[in-house]
Amino acid sequence: MIRFIVVVLSVVLFLFFSLPILVVEWFIGRKNPEKRDWQSLRIVKGVFRYLLAVAGVTITVKGAENIPDDRAVLYVGNHRSYFDILVGYVTVPSLLGFVAKKEMLRYPSLRVWMKNVNCLFLDRKDMKEGLKTILTGIDKVKHGISIWIFPEGTRNRNEDIREMLPFKEGSLKIAEKSGCPVIPVAITGTAQVFEAHIPIIRPSHVIIEFGKPFYTKELPPEHKKFPGAYTRDIIKGMLDEQMKERASWTDQADGEDNS
Repeated sequence: MIRFIVVVLSVVLFLFFSLPILVVEWFIGRKNPEKRDWQSLRIVKGVFRYLLAVAGVTITVKGAENIPDDRAVLYVGNHRSYFDILVGYVTVPSLLGFVAKKEMLRYPSLRVWMKNVNCLFLDRKDMKEGLKTILTGIDKVKHGISIWIFPEGTRNRNEDIREMLPFKEGSLKIAEKSGCPVIPVAITGTAQVFEAHIPIIRPSHVIIEFGKPFYTKELPPEHKKFPGAYTRDIIKGMLDEQMKERASWTDQADGEDNS
């Protein structure tokens, strides 16, 4: 319970005491939006690293070589936990924005920080507003800012992490219209930090794996029509391998205990 209290208190204090920083960033952004984006990102990454450390989270990154260093991409990942976002931000080296639900707009200070780190706010009930969000995402990608989306639409609460919710096909429109590559991302271990035993925060080892990039326009016809399902299958295969690896860790630990 102590970890939970420290994490929540840290977030509240940051959002309150960072208000003067937001004012400074606003003035910087008027003349140099890119400088504001990078400065805000460095601050947010620092806070996220601190929160992950407090929570006792360790991270193994796989497939970092698959992240291009010369262009923006669309990251497409499975979603189990709020900690997915923290892990995503601290492991991606470039400018990055997550697609978040519009309900996050109700929190003033948080809303500004999210906008400063290029988050998009999606109204899942209004198709017209949803289209505007996609167009904004396309524009960001064209200006070198990667976007991360969770095509399941919400956190997956299935007991088996491999039983993902159906991917919404429209979620890959940003990649289709901008021509940017798609990078599938598989994450395990984040739900064990918090969601698996709310309100307790417990240490967990997180594995985040970046798959090989692909272009939707280069997919075979049978996959081009349903790129969401195609990406889901790739991520499921990555999750399968991660779960096998975790099982081997458990078997190895049991063997050591019995020796």
